[in-house]
Amino acid sequence: MPLDPNIQQFVADNPQGVLTTYRRNGKAQMSIVTVRPHRDAIGISITETRAKFHNLARNPACSLLISTVDWWSGFIVVDGNAELIHSGNTESETLRLARREIYSATTRRRSTDWDEYDKLVDDDKRVAVILRPDHVYGTALDPDWPGARISGR
Repeated sequence: MPLDPNIQQFVADNPQGVLTTYRRNGKAQMSIVTVRPHRDAIGISITETRAKFHNLARNPACSLLISTVDWWSGFIVVDGNAELIHSGNTESETLRLARREIYSATTRRRSTDWDEYDKLVDDDKRVAVILRPDHVYGTALDPDWPGARISGR
C-alpha cells in the first residue's frame, strides 16, 4: 500500500513517533523514534544494539503511532512490516547509502564530511528501517475531527 501524499506530508510535519514491536513472549515493546517519509514508506533509524532491532529481526510486524506535537490535534497509526537494512544482511556500499538516506533524513542532518559521518553511523551500528504500511488509521485522516491535519480524506 503506497503512502498517500497527504500522509507523507503529515509524517514530514510530525517527525516523532512511538514504534511498537513484539517481544519473544508476545508482549508489546514501545520505543520513541524519529521518522521521515521514505518513498512509499516510512524511514526509521535504530541501532543493532537495541531491543526493537532484535524484536523486528525475529518478527517484522510492527505499528507506528505518529502524532502532532500537542498529541490532541490528530494522529495516525501505521501497521505493517519492517524491512531491516543492517550489517548482517546488506552489502557494505548499499548499507552505507541506506544509512545516509534514512539516518540523515530522520535526524534532518546533512554532513559536510560524509566519510566522518559514515564512520560515526558505522560505529553506532545504525540500521535503516523501512516500514511499509499494510493499514493506516487515525484521527488525522478524519476530515470531521477537530484539528484534523490531513485534507482530502
